[in-house]
Amino acid sequence: MLIQGDTGDWEVVIGLEVHAQVVSNAKLFSGAATVFGAEPNTQVSHVDAAMPGMLPVINEYCVEQAVRTGLGLKAQINLFSVFDRKNYFYADLPSGYQISQYSQPIVGTGSIVLDMPDGSTRTVGITRLHLEMDAGKSLHDQHPSKTYVDLNRSGVALMEIVSEPDLRSPEEAAAYLRKLRAILRYLGTCDGNMEEGSMRCDVNVSVRRPGEGFGTRTETKNVNSIRYVQMAIEFEARRQVEVVEGGGQVVQETRLWDTTKFVTRSMRSKEEAHDYRYFPDPDLLPLELDPDWVEDIRRSLPELPDEKKARFIEQYRLSPYDAGVLVAEKASADYYETVARGRDPKMAANWVMGDLFGALNKLGRGIDDSPVSAGALGGLIDLIANDTISGRIAKEVFADMLETGKSADAIVEEKGLRQVTDTGAIEGAIDAVLAANPDKVAEYRAGKDKLFGFFVGQVMKQTQGKANPALVNEVLGRKLKG
Repeated sequence: MLIQGDTGDWEVVIGLEVHAQVVSNAKLFSGAATVFGAEPNTQVSHVDAAMPGMLPVINEYCVEQAVRTGLGLKAQINLFSVFDRKNYFYADLPSGYQISQYSQPIVGTGSIVLDMPDGSTRTVGITRLHLEMDAGKSLHDQHPSKTYVDLNRSGVALMEIVSEPDLRSPEEAAAYLRKLRAILRYLGTCDGNMEEGSMRCDVNVSVRRPGEGFGTRTETKNVNSIRYVQMAIEFEARRQVEVVEGGGQVVQETRLWDTTKFVTRSMRSKEEAHDYRYFPDPDLLPLELDPDWVEDIRRSLPELPDEKKARFIEQYRLSPYDAGVLVAEKASADYYETVARGRDPKMAANWVMGDLFGALNKLGRGIDDSPVSAGALGGLIDLIANDTISGRIAKEVFADMLETGKSADAIVEEKGLRQVTDTGAIEGAIDAVLAANPDKVAEYRAGKDKLFGFFVGQVMKQTQGKANPALVNEVLGRKLKG
């Protein structure tokens, strides 16, 4: 993305730090529950509340989830890593420090391949993934003059996934987040629900003249939707260009995204690593992983989006675009495969991506909550394939399926929608149409070929749309030749 300023073009440089909540029934260093939406301060152990004398105990499953994620990102797994104390004061951080990782994280460099709308691909580097505990939550809207603190989230396991500054536009940032979220969901390591705060994003933005070194960056904290990430990048990049072209300097700082005014606002000057006084946590030994254990996890990985896309292209002969759309979410890919099993894969893709996705979008529902199951949609396609109904009638049947939840078979039987394939019945309907329109027949035979569509329409009207279109075309063509 190039921004046209008053003094020329500017390039935007973007790096993202994603905080992904680990799917786990217990917190990173305690046995407290992690269920979203519980009453405030009902899922807090003495460790989470930093009571004197309480010691953290590592949750092995959270470590396994981090390793699984690293392997899914084609990243280096560090067999030796260290937990550090990151010291800062928040009212909702009772210990006064966050247990995190700094110089020796559990996962090193990796990459994500993005499929861009124009059919090209972009590879974005992953700098690292480290494990850390979340802080609690300050509630400012519960009382006119007081702030309440909810420690339910305190100690919840997070994976901080840091990208290289390889992104160059809001659209690329959105594609990166969607792909990362898809990978996490396929792996089962994070549910990716940004609206619940289980996936949050810190957005690092700087601007520079094309070809020059990096400019000074700002970090916009805790953006909780992909749309807001795009808007924050757009606003912040243009703000920085205006600052520099106005003779000022961009200040390295932390900013907040204002969801009402759609602007970034200064929060505080950006801390450097030494400001946090990182040092190895004295209560936790270094984490040493068994290589065989890591390999066991690698062997258990599911088929991930890139591999599934390649298989869909090969096995189902789908276009790269169609395959990319279908594998974007695991639920969509699974739904499609059920529909396509033993059927025309292209027809199945058209129904899933067109009619089904369009209906779900209007209803505001996800594919997991579809009123038409994959088996039911497959049944509808079977009725088209065996000439029980036409494609046009199938659209009507599908609308009824959405509304009633009934099977295609039941609707076709109830409404008498079976396609007319009897040649004699179709010939009778055609004869009636030709007899009623002798002038049009004469015009057609005189060379007005476009009237063929008129006759087809009249025959379909005569048969209430039930006549087999291929048979209508064949018999009508023969009769019109006289």
